[in-house]
Amino acid sequence: MTRPAPGPGQPPIPVRLITFNTHHGVGDDGRHDLPRLAKVLAAADADVICLQEVDRYFGGRSEDVDQALLLSRALDMQLAWGPAIDEERPDTDRRRQYGNALLSRLPILVSDVHPLPGSGEPRSALRTMLELDGGTLWVTTTHLSTRPVEDRTAQIAALAELHTDPMATGVLVGDLNADPDAGELDLLRERFTDAWEVAPGREDRSGWRFWQREEGLTHPARHPHRRIDQVWVTAGVGVTGAHVLDGAGASDHLPLVVDLEVASGV
Repeated sequence: MTRPAPGPGQPPIPVRLITFNTHHGVGDDGRHDLPRLAKVLAAADADVICLQEVDRYFGGRSEDVDQALLLSRALDMQLAWGPAIDEERPDTDRRRQYGNALLSRLPILVSDVHPLPGSGEPRSALRTMLELDGGTLWVTTTHLSTRPVEDRTAQIAALAELHTDPMATGVLVGDLNADPDAGELDLLRERFTDAWEVAPGREDRSGWRFWQREEGLTHPARHPHRRIDQVWVTAGVGVTGAHVLDGAGASDHLPLVVDLEVASGV
């Protein structure tokens, strides 16, 4: 399947996007190292960075810092924040939060947070509208439940409802905790296309293993065998390339970079 190029008229607008489950800044060596994470993100040279498992004053595991704010400052990017966990702390007026963050070189016009259904750990979706030169792009960042499958099915249904007709041009990204061909993603496939599958140029961090070439594997970071970190695009969004980065041990996942072309005037 080849995704058609954006429509006639003005040339499409290139946007580089990265999605990365950061494991609250704790690498595969067990160390919390936010500068290491910032260095990995900076090297990707992305216009839009979508992050999952980000802490804000969550406690000792992440040195009780506001990771989202510190990363946005380190990279000089705008910030949108979407907590999934949001709790009072008895020792301070700061709230204990954990969830999704979006960093952007592009102006953020709209940002809202939507709790997702399911049991166990709370999940949410961060929905943003970004301003392009001659257009807009909707980006929804999420992190779905690990189990049961019924929870992910309900969460996908909720995400599909969030993508309304006025949001015709957009992407849905994140750690979906499911393979791209999983049955619970059927409703997603009705509205979106898997960017990895249609990218004309693909490069796998684990591509040195000839039997795993161009598979887009992102988890676990040391020996990836699952493609659960994904980017899905609507019509009007072309894909020119996709590659998995070496995460330099900054997380238990690997970052996925996708080069998009967004139709102008939409």
